Amino acid sequence: MRYLTAGESHGKCLTAIIEGLPSGLFLKKEKIDAEFSRRQKGYGRSRRMSDKPDRVEILSGFRDGRTTGSPLTLQIANYSRMSAQDLREITAPRPGHADLPGILKYGLSDVRNILERASARETAARVAVGAVAKCLLSVFGVDIRSQVINIGGVAACRKAGTSAEFGRIESTGLRCADRFAEKKMIAAIDRAKARGDSVGGIFEIRVFGLPPGLGSPMHWDLKLDGLLAQAVMSIQAVKGVEIGMGFAAAACHGSEFHDEIYFSRGRGFFHRTNNTGGIEGGMSNGETVVIRGVMKPIPTLAKPIRTADIVSGKAVMAEIQRADICAVPSAGVVAESVVAWVLAEAMSEKFGGDSISEMERNFRTYIKGINIHGRCRGI
Repeated sequence: MRYLTAGESHGKCLTAIIEGLPSGLFLKKEKIDAEFSRRQKGYGRSRRMSDKPDRVEILSGFRDGRTTGSPLTLQIANYSRMSAQDLREITAPRPGHADLPGILKYGLSDVRNILERASARETAARVAVGAVAKCLLSVFGVDIRSQVINIGGVAACRKAGTSAEFGRIESTGLRCADRFAEKKMIAAIDRAKARGDSVGGIFEIRVFGLPPGLGSPMHWDLKLDGLLAQAVMSIQAVKGVEIGMGFAAAACHGSEFHDEIYFSRGRGFFHRTNNTGGIEGGMSNGETVVIRGVMKPIPTLAKPIRTADIVSGKAVMAEIQRADICAVPSAGVVAESVVAWVLAEAMSEKFGGDSISEMERNFRTYIKGINIHGRCRGI
């Protein structure tokens, strides 16, 4: 499986083409649109996010509610298009964006040629792709959720740990399980807004129901944790990724960190702790996969900061634009999507088939084999 996105922030539309989907996968356009809505919500987003909700149009690879096995084409219209004013050349690169390295790399002078594609608007296409991946994963009982655990240095003391708990925080302003901390986070966002500034934070992804054995220890580019880290790191404004206990493991002894293995006839092999975040040796181990991403403060600010004009070299102030103050909850939704894609790809590789029914048969055979193996060990 693979996908490709195309389009610019203020162009006509965004397009995604997915290749390698099995035939017979049931899709609902409303499911994809619902993911768009989640991406556009969250305290600290600018009002433009709620002006016109994104909607998907499925152009190919889909008939009678199911995939056909041919490339699936998804299109999302851009309601905000370039005006005559927008067509003017921009020569002052904005700090923190792709502007400066982009124009140096491609030999350009108009920053707009870089910023239009590098914009976080591109993540709408990845959310559409991720929604399709979630539909595939749901067939096998896999559920992916996100929560905010830190904004502006305010850390949540309590986190959602089950699918039910994630469901209860879905409608909150920041998708944070700690209501007391959420109030402090909102206050931090308000203070930043009053200064014309922005704040970053940390989101957490949890994957429930993933079978053991996805990924591989055989080569560096097949390790599941490496693939997941790269996917989350590729999201605009993400500057750090950790899995399981992550960086806190540096302060532990081995006897404290490593998850001891247990077995019961009703449950099979399991761990009572999950410091590794559901991945060992580059493979899923059957526990909940836990991934966190650090989002830097949004670099598009309501107050100007210093830059240098690419043509004249003179010191100027970066342009003031409409800006979000905080987009950490939205980044969590995007991270769900890219994680879903990596896992759907891993499931397809492990249980591959040309149809979803063939994948289901292969999956059932594998799960049955794991259970038999456990019993045959005489445990």
